[in-house]
Amino acid sequence: MVKEIMAGNKATAYGAMLARAQVIAAYPITPQTTIVERIADLIAAGKWDAKYVMVESEHSAMAASVAASNTGARAFTATSAHGLALMHEVLMWAAGARTPCVLVNVNRAMGPPWSVYADHQDSMAQRDTGVIQFYCENNQEILDSIVIAYKVAEDPSVLLPAMVNQDAFYLSHTSEPVDIPDQELVDGYLPPFRPSIKLDVEDPKGFGSFIMPPQYMEFRAHMARGMDAARERIRKADREWKEITGRSYGGMMDMYRCEDADFILFGAGTMMSTAKEVVDALRKEGRRVGVARLRVFRPFPYEEVRYLADRAHAIGILDRAFTFGRGGPLYNETNGQLYNHKNRPPTKNYIVGVGGRDVRQKHIRGIFDDLERFEKKGYGNEGEVHWWGLLDGSTPEVER
Repeated sequence: MVKEIMAGNKATAYGAMLARAQVIAAYPITPQTTIVERIADLIAAGKWDAKYVMVESEHSAMAASVAASNTGARAFTATSAHGLALMHEVLMWAAGARTPCVLVNVNRAMGPPWSVYADHQDSMAQRDTGVIQFYCENNQEILDSIVIAYKVAEDPSVLLPAMVNQDAFYLSHTSEPVDIPDQELVDGYLPPFRPSIKLDVEDPKGFGSFIMPPQYMEFRAHMARGMDAARERIRKADREWKEITGRSYGGMMDMYRCEDADFILFGAGTMMSTAKEVVDALRKEGRRVGVARLRVFRPFPYEEVRYLADRAHAIGILDRAFTFGRGGPLYNETNGQLYNHKNRPPTKNYIVGVGGRDVRQKHIRGIFDDLERFEKKGYGNEGEVHWWGLLDGSTPEVER
């Protein structure tokens, strides 16, 4: 392996190249643009044998990826925020068509007001499309996750598109050391994509044709089974990646010092690195705390969540998004999976880091303090959904 200092967007391009993506559909949007620019450079330099397709919109980028995948090619694209929203229709089509293309989404806040900073609203809004969703903590994980995503998505028992998410600027434009695996190693891990059914002029078939209600429901059930099958495929793919690279991301969930933790914070993305630092400091003070980092949102890691519930006195869920129903998406999903579980520790939702707001060590420490108070005394004035640190002074954690 070769180690190189690179930003998350460059790691993305190298991940897609190592996975030997054959068709890249490209359309720019901040802060994703340097992904497709880097891919163009690699192809132009003769380092990557692939077809680079410049399209007129993100909708077309996803449509081109689906079409390429239908022919048996390994397809890749990338986007962010409003670009992902424009893809929404075709994401549903990609999942229904069982085309295992991979896209990288640079998580960015949705406007208005206009923003280009980290927020998980864009990807969380796609949770019902049928697309597998990975969330990354660092640039190494981005590169590795793209290869793993193809391994899982192309499995005959799954055959669903996959989306790898990275936080805008915290990863996309921040440089870190990244190990670039040898191409031969990746080739041994990820075989060529050879679907049993594809577009073939010598063997014509119908794709996406009109269907009647009795058959339609069967197709949806098969999609659901494919998503369920992805759980074990993700765990297996992670174990196999560790065997050849030494790197594991915990399969569905990255648990940090959770085995004996009384209080656990559950969340996704780069802020969980900060949370791990706080856990180490609090452990030195004798406090039994842990962090569970969401690695995969779709399919949801319900078994891992219930494992945490069997151990914790209370669980705090950090959401970098809001559903405008009641609480954030991770909070709702977690509570839904615990409803029929025999052990249901109290949970509290913390809305943090929205629109790129920094989540610092003092904030995580304050949340752990609040979680312990909540477990003993109840929700308090803020209630079960706590917007942490609003600048208008409506909550006590306001920045000073």
